[in-house]
Parts: sequence; C-alpha cells; structure tokens
Amino acid sequence: MQVHHIRSATLVLSIGPHHLLVDPMLSPPGAMPGFKMFGGGRRNNPLVPLPEGTSALLDKVTGVLITHEHPDHLDAAGIAWIKERKLPVWASPTDVPSLRQKGLNVSELRSGELGLLVEHIPSRHGPGLIGWLMGPVAGFYLSYPGEPSVYMTSDAVMCDSVLDALSRLRPELVIAPAGSANFGVGPSILFSQDELLTLIRKAPHAVLLNHLEALDHCPTTRRALRERLTTEGLGGKVFIPEDGETLSFSHKPDAPHVQPGPGPGSVPRLQKWVASRIG
Repeated sequence: MQVHHIRSATLVLSIGPHHLLVDPMLSPPGAMPGFKMFGGGRRNNPLVPLPEGTSALLDKVTGVLITHEHPDHLDAAGIAWIKERKLPVWASPTDVPSLRQKGLNVSELRSGELGLLVEHIPSRHGPGLIGWLMGPVAGFYLSYPGEPSVYMTSDAVMCDSVLDALSRLRPELVIAPAGSANFGVGPSILFSQDELLTLIRKAPHAVLLNHLEALDHCPTTRRALRERLTTEGLGGKVFIPEDGETLSFSHKPDAPHVQPGPGPGSVPRLQKWVASRIG
C-alpha cells in the first residue's frame, strides 16, 4: 500500500488495484477565502501550490473518497476535476444525498465495494457545541487482502469513537490531521498536540500526520511537531510527509485483518442541515 501525500488532507491511497483520491482540494493558492476569523493572520487559502507531479499522479486515480464536504476537503476545483473525468465517488451515507446534488456519481462506501472491508467511524470536528455545528464527519477504516489496514480519522478531536476504533480495529496505519486548526478564538477543531500524543501512544502500529502548513487556520508546523515527538520519544512510529511525498507500507503477518462493525446506525440529518447553513 502506498500513501501519496498531496497537500493538507488531500492524498491518493493506493490499496490493492485501486488508487483512491481522498478529499480533493485542488484549487490554486489563494483561490478560497481564509478560515481564520479572529486574532489576525487571515489569508486566502490554500497557502501553498499543489506539488510537482500532482497531474501525473491524478491521472492514475480510479475513484474518489470524500470524508466530509468542508471546502478544504472538497473544493470547486475538486468537484470540476471529478466531473470532467466522470469518476465514481464514495462517501458516508450522511454525505451521499448532498454530493449527488452537486452532480457527482456517488455511492455509500460499504464492505464488499472494491473488495474492501469498510467501517464508517463518526468523528467529532471539535469539542462540545462547536463540534456539533461543524457538522458530521466520517472517518473510514479500510482493509484489503494482503495490504495493511488503514484508519483515516478525517477531521477530528479525541473522542470515544476514535479511541474505540484504535483498540477494536487495531489498524496498521492511522492517518490523522495534525494542524491544530482553530478560528483564532475558542478551542481547536482538530486534535491538539496533547491529543495527538494520546492517539500515537494508543495506535498499535504506524501513524501518518497530515493537514499541515497549507491553510491559514492550521498553525502547527512540521518542524514543531517533529520536535515535540522527539522530545516525547514517539518519532519512531510517526510519519509526517512533505507535500508530494510517497510513503509505502507493508502488511504485517502478526496484524490480522479485523472484521469491522456496521458503523453508525443513523444519519444526523439535523446536524448536517444546520452545518450546511452556517458553513
């Protein structure tokens, strides 16, 4: 299995014969307004361009996986790119109806699709009320025969569903956001550094950290994160890719694939509706 890190949370996951583009934010620098609302430092997003080689990498993509519909995970350029190539899209049941309204050929990603074992794992995109207002977010656990299992938390703070997925599913790779995003006031809407340390300690195998140095509301830098991990003695199991970097992971024979559960039983329609009105 390979993870081709593009920028922020956008990546291509090569698993089995599939090359899945995850959360495509493909706009050029400055094409979207800033997300930081208070405290200064607001800049148009993205802050950095797509890395060299992105076009060639995208030519290999066979499908698209969307964890949620915030513009740093699915922007206008990403939608246009998907439509132009008429690629199939997979998402959680929460997002399927609104993605269809955008004109995408989208289906719920379930176990059996693409030969994968799948579980949707709901995430909280912030603590308390702000997390609810940010709307529903789906993490995904994916497992393919002979490949490492991977758990993408998507945008999240530490919560029971994340802890449960780590202990129950025991993924061989966890992909988590590390930018400590905030709006300039109030709590972080992504894992704090202390929460990341907890996640890394509880993850049974490797951890890949992304969502860094590409958006105005994500202050954490790769350098600062590496220094903290070194201080804590956790650098050995953690990967922090540069934009455009590809990392390879192999299945460990002593890490059996775990049969996932059914995932969330209900679609949070009210939360989705409220979030769409304020986003």
